[in-house]
Amino acid sequence: MKDIMNNGFFDGKKVLVFGLGILGGGIATSNWLLKQGAQVTITDLKDEKQLVASLRQIKDSVQLHLGQHSEQDIYDHDVIVINPAISIHNPYVILAKELGKQIENEATLFYQFCRCPIIAVTGTRGKTTTTNWIGHFLKPRYKAIIAGNSPKHPLLNMLNQRCCGDSNFNKKGMPVVVNEIPSFHLELFTKTRQAPDIAVLTNLYPDHLNRYSSLLDYARTKANIFIHQGTHQHLILNYDNEWTPFFLSQNPSSKVWFFSHFELPANTSGVFFHSDAIYFQDYGKQACEVVKLSNFGREYGEHNLANLLASSLTAFLKGVRWEEIQQGIVNLPTIPFRQETIFENKKIKIINDTTATTPEGGLVAIKRFGARNCILITGGTDAELNYTQWAKELPQYIDMRNVVFLSGSATSKMLDSLSTIADKGKVANTLLECIKIGLERASHYTYSTFLFSPAAKSFEKFKNEMDRGRQFNKLIRREIRKWLNGKD
Repeated sequence: MKDIMNNGFFDGKKVLVFGLGILGGGIATSNWLLKQGAQVTITDLKDEKQLVASLRQIKDSVQLHLGQHSEQDIYDHDVIVINPAISIHNPYVILAKELGKQIENEATLFYQFCRCPIIAVTGTRGKTTTTNWIGHFLKPRYKAIIAGNSPKHPLLNMLNQRCCGDSNFNKKGMPVVVNEIPSFHLELFTKTRQAPDIAVLTNLYPDHLNRYSSLLDYARTKANIFIHQGTHQHLILNYDNEWTPFFLSQNPSSKVWFFSHFELPANTSGVFFHSDAIYFQDYGKQACEVVKLSNFGREYGEHNLANLLASSLTAFLKGVRWEEIQQGIVNLPTIPFRQETIFENKKIKIINDTTATTPEGGLVAIKRFGARNCILITGGTDAELNYTQWAKELPQYIDMRNVVFLSGSATSKMLDSLSTIADKGKVANTLLECIKIGLERASHYTYSTFLFSPAAKSFEKFKNEMDRGRQFNKLIRREIRKWLNGKD
């Protein structure tokens, strides 16, 4: 049965899905377009054999133009829907712009047709944790739907749910979508669309500089999350981040709130941390304590304090009482692959931090877990990032004899940045080799921490960082038994 939400907008239109991929988003997009009555063509540089698993999930007939892209496909279609992996600077996308074609991605489609309120979260670090914690805090008041930036939760799959795709749902039980939105999705947010009711920008650090011409270009893309907001909507910014003045210079129309590790100026609105508590203040009013914290940094890591501040403020602005937020902190969900403890006994603690894909992210884990008995596996694919500071601080926290590098383009830059260090650890070509070397080093200690924090992208050896994390867990399950038997 065809959806009625778009009033037949796609009915009979020739739509080109530019990049199917293997991670779920292109599959959900294709199936949703087919459900709207579109005539769908899929093009991808991968061939049919490589895409067989994805193609099996397409629920209706489509045309396939695989193994290459062609200009003729751009000419022949009314709408071009690009995969997030496709840059807006791709020559075929540029051609589509020159021809005046309608260009979309899964997020722009979602924002046009979603019928319920949206909270959008972006940033270089912390957006996944913040998104999930917002959803957790909203539970007392709403049905919270977490969507986006995940193969498990493709955005357009949410439009197939009545609550997102139908404006006639019961207002009393109104759901809220909490959307984790990366910069790749925000690239096309350049024309008037439904804006998120609350936009959260966790921070900005160097990332994806193999895709963006500069850090400023990257920041401008992130700013697209709030450029269409109105005065009745909210923008939450990290007061402590050096890029916040730039975001403020874009003159957001929405009401601006801040979160900070330190007391906020009296003329600002937001939350801050002080004396093991969260304080809330609104412009011109005295700050008051709203949530008590006990050993939060020790349990979740100091970096997660910022995520807690951002998520609790978001929930409060959506109507959740501070008392309900206080209760929710007791059972905050843990997020897979983010400094996740996957094994622990009296001899070793193993932590999977595969989502640390930048040097800044890697340093967060190193500072939290680094010690004389810490074994580190790091390295991977470069994204035009600078490893100077990472290399400067690494030896302060970890014995370099305990560092194992997984070979890759970023690893080469890491080793170059460590040029003044005599012992740079060891380099291995596979993750299995890294684990074996790391466990051998762990044998030198009565108890050790085994940290997998790549500080780099993953694409030379893995599908993405999640695939990397899953493979690490699988290998650890096998190798740790051998290691423990040897120890015993």
